[in-house]
Amino acid sequence: MAYWLFKSEPNTWGWDDQVARGDAGEEWDGVRNYQARNFMREMKKGDLGFFYHSMKEKSVVGIVEVIAEAHPDSTTDDDRWECVDIKAVRPFAKPVSLDQIKADGRLDDMVLVKNSRLSVQPVTDEEWRIICNLGDTKP
Repeated sequence: MAYWLFKSEPNTWGWDDQVARGDAGEEWDGVRNYQARNFMREMKKGDLGFFYHSMKEKSVVGIVEVIAEAHPDSTTDDDRWECVDIKAVRPFAKPVSLDQIKADGRLDDMVLVKNSRLSVQPVTDEEWRIICNLGDTKP
């Protein structure tokens, strides 16, 4: 299993919206960055990811699961763009802020710290465990 991070602006699509979709989940559509698209092409059904609220909150707020591998993005006719489908698994007991992540030296090499603008990014096994522990959430 691989781990990922999905960034969303909560006023556009937030954790509560994701939870409301239930087991049906939702396309992670609208991504128009080649590197982020390529990461989605690597995802496998069953992979887990952090759901990250960007903008003002800047926090990991929940865990999602990839329920459909890369397929054409339904929001465009341009066949260069693909997306995956994800569903909410569980919220974090305590959201983990970007400031907390940056303050933890063990996470200095995390993509979120080095390239915070990338909307879909990989997370290592160690980063996954550390952030779950910071959020009082089981890995």
